[in-house]
Amino acid sequence: MAAPHRRYGDPCGIARALDVVGERWAVLVVRELMFGPRRFGQIADGLPGLSPNVLSQRLRELEADGLVRRSTLPPPASVAVYELTERGRALEPVLVELGRWGSATPRSTTRDLSPAAILFSLRTLFDPGVGGRVTYGLQLAGEWYGVEVDGPTIRVTRGRPAGAVASLSTDVATLRQVTMLGSKVRDAEQSGRLIVEGDRRAAARFPKYFRRPQPAPARTAAAG
Repeated sequence: MAAPHRRYGDPCGIARALDVVGERWAVLVVRELMFGPRRFGQIADGLPGLSPNVLSQRLRELEADGLVRRSTLPPPASVAVYELTERGRALEPVLVELGRWGSATPRSTTRDLSPAAILFSLRTLFDPGVGGRVTYGLQLAGEWYGVEVDGPTIRVTRGRPAGAVASLSTDVATLRQVTMLGSKVRDAEQSGRLIVEGDRRAAARFPKYFRRPQPAPARTAAAG
């Protein structure tokens, strides 16, 4: 029998928000759905530390709270998928800011990011001071996304964008190396880990739109 959904019983808006998404894994399930509908197995692939039973429970809770809905894709697919409602999608700026704050925390695992997580990282590490107006195509795990920079804003959308100046096809680990750790697009391409279509000069500029994560200040010893 599933454990009851715990509530804080606090009238504060923060507490009421945590009543909905404060259970372990709930926010990460929302993250995995932020770029479009996903089958149960696809969500599970993005959250390898989460058991199927707990994932089922979180999806039921999020559906009951109006953040997620379950539907069936039309033929020939005819498979069940989960997607965010408008209320669920409204969490996007919250997740972006949470990711920006958390990016300063040292990594505690060597596990690769999921595609949804690396796409959120592009949002959180975007440098609005670079400027310009450009659209890139990005293929990860066989799926296409559009990365559109318009001055101080960035949009990441599912689907191959029209009019992309350049497209990059790669894996999550390589994209992280290029956008966060200082590896060059040209080196990744020469090693066969990344494929560029379109303007190679524009592709080489892609990492310049993202800041490298800055570590948080060192912890100080507690006063004794």
